[in-house]
Amino acid sequence: MKGRRDDLLPPTSLQVERGELLLIAGERQYQRTALALTLSARMKSSGGRIVWDGSPKTHSLRLASALVDSPGVNEPEQHLSVRDLVTEDLALIPRRYRGALLSKPWLKVNSFEDIADLWTEQLPPDRRMELLTALALANPHADLLVVDSPDRHSSHSSDWLPRLERLAYDGGRPLAVVVTVSALPPEWTGPAAVIGNSVHSPHGTPALAPDNELRLETEDAK
Repeated sequence: MKGRRDDLLPPTSLQVERGELLLIAGERQYQRTALALTLSARMKSSGGRIVWDGSPKTHSLRLASALVDSPGVNEPEQHLSVRDLVTEDLALIPRRYRGALLSKPWLKVNSFEDIADLWTEQLPPDRRMELLTALALANPHADLLVVDSPDRHSSHSSDWLPRLERLAYDGGRPLAVVVTVSALPPEWTGPAAVIGNSVHSPHGTPALAPDNELRLETEDAK
């Protein structure tokens, strides 16, 4: 994705399937957010391609994806209470799926009554992740969760990683979960990629991530 001067997002390749959690590391916040917006079809890339369920159509990806807690984009406003946040987010769900999704019963059914009157800035990182992902999944068509930089709220991956693992590997509703992070947690041994993994080296060969990470498929790298 091209920026005004330098690339907003360097050539990057990844692959993720339902029932899988993929972590993507990138040092710069703006690159992590650009990738999250691209993968959730909120921004259009300048090159390469994105395919979801065999379709390159942006509309299909947009309907299937949910962007979670992206800074400066859709992170909760600090002045909102949890109750108000839930009311606003539920109102964004397509009407035919919304039904009687009111904030009070939703908070009760999803076990968030204890934090309903807190400001969003008061939420512990683990409860914040539980709340925001639950709201994203209130839309039954969300099959792809794209979570932007959860490690900015806590340096302890235990505050966000277990929740995302449970969602990805849920047999009842397996999701494709992509998470951008500043650095991979030391204990992480699952699928991973690095922003810029399709950038060519000076010798003309792709600068690939280690063997346990995903290979490039972008047109820029062919």
